[in-house]
Amino acid sequence: MLDDADRPLVSVRNLKMHFPIYGGLMRRRVGEVKAVDGISFEIFEGETLGLVGESGCGKSTVGRTILRLYEATAGDVIIDGKEIAHAEPEELRRMRPTMQMIFQDPQASLNPRMTVRDIVGEPLREHMALSNTELTDRVHQLMDQVGLNRDFADRYPHEFSGGQRQRIGIARALALNPKFIVCDEPIAALDVSIQAQVVNLLEELQDRLGLTYLFISHDLSMVRHIADRVAVMYLGQIAELAPRDALYEKPLHPYTEALLSAVPEPDPTIAAKTERIILTGDVPSPSNPPTGCNFSTRCPKVMDICTRETPTFREQEPGRFVACHLYNSEQTSAANAASEVNKSIQQGEET
Repeated sequence: MLDDADRPLVSVRNLKMHFPIYGGLMRRRVGEVKAVDGISFEIFEGETLGLVGESGCGKSTVGRTILRLYEATAGDVIIDGKEIAHAEPEELRRMRPTMQMIFQDPQASLNPRMTVRDIVGEPLREHMALSNTELTDRVHQLMDQVGLNRDFADRYPHEFSGGQRQRIGIARALALNPKFIVCDEPIAALDVSIQAQVVNLLEELQDRLGLTYLFISHDLSMVRHIADRVAVMYLGQIAELAPRDALYEKPLHPYTEALLSAVPEPDPTIAAKTERIILTGDVPSPSNPPTGCNFSTRCPKVMDICTRETPTFREQEPGRFVACHLYNSEQTSAANAASEVNKSIQQGEET
């Protein structure tokens, strides 16, 4: 039996989020966009799991579906021992304080007609019975935590900079003392000079409050800084999941290799030795993914089996999971045998 320290705070099993496509005169359902197509992972208490991938791969949809902002098509989500995906509305409402979200665009996620006091205090009014004095004190405390001047509590969002608006969003997420926070590209809409400040604030809050993060981003350099483990998504599925250092030093999946080769290297000596992997072709449509492996149409190491069978997401090394036929022992052996046969034929023709 697992100790509490070894039990995951968040457990996701075979999660799917398919958006219907309607067409024709009768507006019948003619297909579906497989934004998230059967992913599984765990997040342990106090850690940060980075979720990376190119735009449109389904990262943000994963975060929203886990928190039940979208109704999952299939799968299970357990947070702090409680089933989220199938909970009744009243039960879900009681679970809300445990899980919160920091949105990508602070301009769009804050009500322009509400002051900071109202924005940060709204979850307190909804879930806690506080007097006006207690509510004001709590709002001021939260503003202090995120580095905002409490004298600005009666100002509106448009009176703040982008970084300050994101701090308001962080304060709102912290209001109910959550255990788990989904950070949906929280620095993407900010100036580069402000991004590091916000990430450092998130790390400081995590250490102080014991928070657990799902950090969604396409910035691989920032994910390397903040994450403990990293999951790489491609076309609605997780291609690889591994501890941060192991993944960045030795990626297993060909897509992860290509993704990391695109990260700018500030050291010109190392940059000169780095081989850039250029992927050909376009990303397939999530409404019509390819047969077999989703990455088979662009993979530089594609084999015949990749176009026929979907690879299993399995543990290749302790703590390292990958979905690739290159690491299936039986299939790899068969592929190597076929390669040896081809070499023998070629050598025979040459002689």
